Amino acid sequence: MRVSPAPPASTDAFDFAASGRRVFAIEGEALAAVAGRIDGAFTAACRAILASRGRVVCTGMGKSGHVARKIAATLASTGTPAFYMHPGEAAHGDLGMVTDADVVLALSYSGESDELLLLLPALKRQGNTVLAMTGRAGSTLAREADIHLDVGVPAEACPLALAPTSSTTASLAMGDALAVALLEARGFTADDFARSHPAGALGRRLLLHITDVMHAGDDVPRVGPAATISEALVEMSRKRLGMTAVVDADDRLLGLYTDGDLRRSLDDAGVDLRTTRIDAVMTRAPKTIDADALAVEAAQLMEAHKINALLVVDAGARVVGALNIHDLLRARVV
Repeated sequence: MRVSPAPPASTDAFDFAASGRRVFAIEGEALAAVAGRIDGAFTAACRAILASRGRVVCTGMGKSGHVARKIAATLASTGTPAFYMHPGEAAHGDLGMVTDADVVLALSYSGESDELLLLLPALKRQGNTVLAMTGRAGSTLAREADIHLDVGVPAEACPLALAPTSSTTASLAMGDALAVALLEARGFTADDFARSHPAGALGRRLLLHITDVMHAGDDVPRVGPAATISEALVEMSRKRLGMTAVVDADDRLLGLYTDGDLRRSLDDAGVDLRTTRIDAVMTRAPKTIDADALAVEAAQLMEAHKINALLVVDAGARVVGALNIHDLLRARVV
C-alpha cells in the first residue's frame, strides 16, 4: 500500500529574519578570516597581472564558474583586460583563446576540479602564469599553481554545509580586492571607467558635460541691469527656463532673477513690475557652473543648494549658457 508523504510543517512561526541575520554574521566572519590572509601571495598575484602583456583568463566550474565570470567582468571594467573561459569547453578547443602572454586565474574551492586540473599541463607547457583561488592550500590546484590565493572559510552559511555560500562570497571579495588594487596601481580614473561604460546611466553620468546639455547663444535668457521686472519676465517667458541672467554690456554676470524671485516681488507691495529695475530685486552672486564641468556636477550643485537652474560662465564671468533641472532629466542624468 502506497503511503503519502507527510505534509510539510507550518512555517508560520519560523523566524526568517533571524535566519537571514545568521547568514550575514557567518559570511562576515568568513570575509574577516580571508582578509587576514591577504599577504605576499596577493601582492605577487597583482604584480604578475600588471607585468603581463596579455589578459587575465578567469575559469572555474559550477558556482566557481559564476564567480569567475563576475571577476572577469569586474577586472575588464576597471582597466585590466579579462574574459571568462569555461574549462569544459577549453578542453575541447577553447584553450586556443589563451595566448602565452595571458595570466590564468583558476577558481575551485576544493582545488580538485577535474576540468581545471586537465588544463594545467597545457597551460604550463605554453608558459602561462597560473593563479589559483581555492579553499585548500594543500589541494592539487593550489600546489601546481604559480601563486595561490587562499579563500578558505571557517564555515558555509548553508546549515547543511552543502550549498556554496560563505565560500563564494569570499571568492567574490578576493576578486574585487584584486580588481581594486590593480585599479589603484594603474591610476585608473573616472574618465577611464566611463570609456568602458558608454551606455546606460553610468555612461551618461560620467561622460556628459555641461556643454552637452546647456542652452547657449540666443537661447540663454539675459537682460541688462536697467531692464524692468516686466521686461525681464518677457525674456523669461520667451526662453522658458524659469530664470534670466542679468548681465553688463560685455555679458559679464551681475545677477539672476528666477520664478521664485518673481513670487517674492509680487508679495512686496513696494515693487511695481513696470517700473522697478531688475538690478534692485535680482539675486547677486548666484550659483554658477563652468562649461567644462560634468553634467552630474550640475545635478549635485542643484541638489545641495535646493535650486532648479544654473547659469554657465567662462573664466571671465561671462554668461555662456544656462540649464535647468528639466534639461538634466531629459538627459537622464538625474
